[in-house]
Amino acid sequence: MHEVNIDDFKITDTVKLSQLQRLNTLGSTDKLLKDALKDTRRKLGELQDTLYAHGKYAVLVCLQGMDTAGKDSLIREVFKDFNARGVVVHSFKVPTELERKHDFLWRHYIALPARGKFGVFNRTHYENVLVTRVHPSYILGENLPDVNTVDDVNKQFWDKRFEQIVNFEKTIAQNGTLIFKFFLNLSKEEQKNRLLRRLNKPNKHWKFSPGDLDERDLWDKYMECYEEVLNRTSTDFGPWYNIPADNKPAARYIVASLLLQELQKYDDIKEPELDEDIKAKISEFKDRLKNE
Repeated sequence: MHEVNIDDFKITDTVKLSQLQRLNTLGSTDKLLKDALKDTRRKLGELQDTLYAHGKYAVLVCLQGMDTAGKDSLIREVFKDFNARGVVVHSFKVPTELERKHDFLWRHYIALPARGKFGVFNRTHYENVLVTRVHPSYILGENLPDVNTVDDVNKQFWDKRFEQIVNFEKTIAQNGTLIFKFFLNLSKEEQKNRLLRRLNKPNKHWKFSPGDLDERDLWDKYMECYEEVLNRTSTDFGPWYNIPADNKPAARYIVASLLLQELQKYDDIKEPELDEDIKAKISEFKDRLKNE
């Protein structure tokens, strides 16, 4: 099986979405990929325990992708070996009435992981420059002071929103949050196959919505928006990774491997040392317990 090379997936230059990989099996079979994931997620789980004890960094994992890209199953499989107290998953849906009364980043701020924990955003703050970019009328629901008609949702509006997102990430990064943004890059043909599987399996019908087909009709517009997101917001403190998503076992393993490789670079993440006075009395504490 081919090694996962960070440089093959990390967005560091201007990209054309049509030229990015959507299928990469790493030259392996699904079985070998699943076995490799088991080993990698175990190591990630151990690292998360150390991160929790260390208590100085938080990890934010952002997952974006079109419908059926595999976000839910990736979360289930990659984080399976984590201590439940150390990882929190948030799935962002249509904003609630309360959320619309705040700025668009508010609900993401309050969902950020505390130091020592992993936070996973299933769909993220980038919905605010993706879905709303494709459907600008949605912005009117935010009741913003300077936006009265769709005509006000112009280039200047989007430039400002991109700037706000980058500043949001810069702020949390400067305060100890390690940010990983994964774009699950699914082909239109594979999405068609996955939607058909949902329709062909009665136990999967609940996952289907006619709205999925309406959004699929806007595929090209979404791809334009995703390309701009990758090019405008992949930074040193909040890089994007293009994850070929047409093969689910490969996508899951690539994400897990990238997380592990990057987090292992932080050699200051260590379990805290015991106080010297306590350490000197370890034998005494053992004897006290044994002699109860």
